[in-house]
Amino acid sequence: MPWSDDIPTPRGPARVDTDLPAGPPAALLVLGHGAGGGVDAPDLLALRDAAVGAGLAVARVTQPYRVAGRRAPAPAGQLDEAWTAVLAVLRERHPAVPLLVGGRSSGARVACRTAAAVGATGVVALAFPLHPPGRPERSRAPELATGLPTFVVNGDRDPFGVPEAGPGTRVVTRPGERHDLRRDPAGTAAVVLGWLRDQGWAHA
Repeated sequence: MPWSDDIPTPRGPARVDTDLPAGPPAALLVLGHGAGGGVDAPDLLALRDAAVGAGLAVARVTQPYRVAGRRAPAPAGQLDEAWTAVLAVLRERHPAVPLLVGGRSSGARVACRTAAAVGATGVVALAFPLHPPGRPERSRAPELATGLPTFVVNGDRDPFGVPEAGPGTRVVTRPGERHDLRRDPAGTAAVVLGWLRDQGWAHA
């Protein structure tokens, strides 16, 4: 049964939309949104549906600046601080299952930067923005070095670039997709679900 609540953070309240599977969850997947978007992005909703159907609990986190009605994102340190506070509460709610973190674009960056600190087991990064459009010299590739199993899905036409695979990091490139991953959200979700099953974090 889906439900929503607000969780206090040092940067104001964050909103969490939680969907639970029919039985005991195999894992908890926590997802963040893009800089100017929300947790209702097509790829996030498709991943939620696929993951819940495969036995995961899924929590989609709306950052405090979005809850307050602002579109311009907060600085990275504030995003990480709010996310970490929310994850502490969610970990208490679901203490006995693997914790997976992720999101799309800015949310993927936050999840990568904080993965080790929040005690995550793995990371799912959708549309990871490797660099600002037209600025490949400003690479954010080091953020993907989480030290954890990390799965990245990007479109081959993403103006923010496509990361390269590395130790522990698998990258899947979706043909014809841009940064929004809107052409085939269900296909993107299926690719992620396959990886989650390979890792033993989702039911067959």
